[in-house]
Amino acid sequence: MKRRSERILQQLSGVQCGGLTLANPFMTASGTSGHDVELGSYMPLDRLGAVVVKSLFHEPWEGNPAPRVHLAQGGMINAVGLQGPGVVAWIHESLPALEAANVTTVASIWGRTLHEYVLAANQLRAAGQSISAIEVNLSCPNLEGRSGIIAHDPSLAGRIISAVCSESIVPVWAKLSANTDRVVEVSTAVRDAGASAITLINTMLGMQISTSSGRPSASGNDAIEMMMAGARAVQVGTASFASPSAVWDIARDAAVRMKELGFSSWADVVGCVHRS
Repeated sequence: MKRRSERILQQLSGVQCGGLTLANPFMTASGTSGHDVELGSYMPLDRLGAVVVKSLFHEPWEGNPAPRVHLAQGGMINAVGLQGPGVVAWIHESLPALEAANVTTVASIWGRTLHEYVLAANQLRAAGQSISAIEVNLSCPNLEGRSGIIAHDPSLAGRIISAVCSESIVPVWAKLSANTDRVVEVSTAVRDAGASAITLINTMLGMQISTSSGRPSASGNDAIEMMMAGARAVQVGTASFASPSAVWDIARDAAVRMKELGFSSWADVVGCVHRS
């Protein structure tokens, strides 16, 4: 079954997303798959659409003290706090491993101010075409003392994307938050500022209060539903903590379902609900 699903996945033509041509629409989500090839023993990373690495600051950042992750009935509660080695160290220590594995790499950056985003984007210029895109994390809520999430402010989010675009030699994506009623307004602002793609969504603010029955599951059918609604690609995040090969399993499952539905191209399914 695995070989059949992988063969079907390979047969399906790719998809255009965020200024890139991806072999398929399945990516790891930033913050859930490490800084380079940590999940390489669980799946062929070079056969994913892309690997989006954990968000990088312009200098090393320790993140929050432990405990930082807690299993919940509906997924996972986390407050990791963006721990990372910084852009410069990542370029020297992690990017070579991704290149050697022939991975399509999307670098993610974060900052607390416009200036810090610009610093990180400027540092990434040294990576050249070894990265395929920059995902700008405007949405992480897990920083102590932050007055608010940047992705809740359309004007600031737009200015940051515009500034990063000015520094970048690769397409720029904006990663937004769902913890606001201004998603459409913010999406419009970052699109107008030059973002080639919008990533929805980052961590939801939450608190575990009571348990519920059943276990959550992610499947290829779920991914296809998202694409039918208009998504061009799907990032798999929390499920990777329960099963490190989740994104690859979902990709193969989706490929089989695509064949059953009669689709030969990922592009054909994108937004099809709006054409019905």
